[in-house]
Amino acid sequence: MSDTHLCHEDRGDPWKIPVPPGDLVIHAGDGTFEGSVSEIQRWLEWFSGLPHTHKVMIAGNHDWLFERVQTLARSMLPKGVVYLQDQMVEIGGLKIYGAPWTPMFMDWAFNLDRGHRLREKWNLIPRGIDVLVTHGPPYGILDLNYHGEHVGCKDLRDVIERVRPRLHVFGHIHGAHGVMAYGGATYVNASVVNEAYKPVWKAFTIDLEPLGQPREGLVIP
Repeated sequence: MSDTHLCHEDRGDPWKIPVPPGDLVIHAGDGTFEGSVSEIQRWLEWFSGLPHTHKVMIAGNHDWLFERVQTLARSMLPKGVVYLQDQMVEIGGLKIYGAPWTPMFMDWAFNLDRGHRLREKWNLIPRGIDVLVTHGPPYGILDLNYHGEHVGCKDLRDVIERVRPRLHVFGHIHGAHGVMAYGGATYVNASVVNEAYKPVWKAFTIDLEPLGQPREGLVIP
């Protein structure tokens, strides 16, 4: 899931976010609106309280504390919550890499100019990963904004075609929510909210088995 924007808080039905059960829950950023200490703390309390054994998250362009005072933000992470910023973690035989960057838009958190600055970040993504988690989409894949324009990152798409993850999870472009299979990979725009910031979608559930490790499917909401 992605782009929950504090909708877990009790603002009346249907604002609560339904999260299916599973082994691992992934959040692709924008759990908050302004990324203040209070908002980050409230969101982390909810996220860490989910019943899933493993919890992985990245920041999004609204989650300012993770860019402005990263040391403080990381110190607030509850036990059991893994935060990825240009990093990889291996869970249940799956290699998961996370990065928060998105192309410049109104100078929000983790915004970089298109071109070499973003390419430098995407070039850090290693080969051999199973799951890639970014906040924004690659160009041309679940990236249409409300004007009907493709606003994803071309450099990210180029790197994805090189590293070839099995699953790419992102959000950011709320109205492009959905799933797409392309080039041997599954792409998921997992935004929970629509363009009006109302949680009209629930988290996705995906079965993904580690390669070479036959077992029951690892469920990723």
